[in-house]
Amino acid sequence: MLVTAGVALASDGGGEHQADWGNFAFRVANFVIFIGIIYWAAGKKIVGFFSGRRKGIEQELNDLESRKAEAAKNLADVERRIANLEQERQSILAEYRAQGEAMQAAIIEKAEKTASQITEQAARTAENEIKQAMETMRAEMADQIIAAAEKMLQEKLTGEEHEKLIDKYLTKVVLN
Repeated sequence: MLVTAGVALASDGGGEHQADWGNFAFRVANFVIFIGIIYWAAGKKIVGFFSGRRKGIEQELNDLESRKAEAAKNLADVERRIANLEQERQSILAEYRAQGEAMQAAIIEKAEKTASQITEQAARTAENEIKQAMETMRAEMADQIIAAAEKMLQEKLTGEEHEKLIDKYLTKVVLN
């Protein structure tokens, strides 16, 4: 205030100027009264505001300190995990290798089982084909034996002997 009053007095225009101390005292008294009224009307609220603000700032600083400590803890955790990254990578690779080997063993076991089943099926098929071939050969041999016997009988057997043979077998069949 004093500085502005001095500036105002100096800018009064030209010429000599005499300080008006009475006017100045009135202004200072007016200012003091104004500040007193403000303090009387809102002093407790102003003090409460600034003390509440101080407490808020202190609380904020405490919160920031706790957040800073938590961030430092998280940073240490991240640094520890980064330090253990190679070890984690090795453990993951080992786990995947073990899974791969287990899958490989399962695939090999399944392939061996399938090969065994195929071998058994092939053996059964071959056995069935051999039986069928034997039956076919027996039937062919029986037909050939019958044809050879007929031929031999036709050559050695005369008509009269043939009739006797037929009669003999017909009587056996009828009697039985």
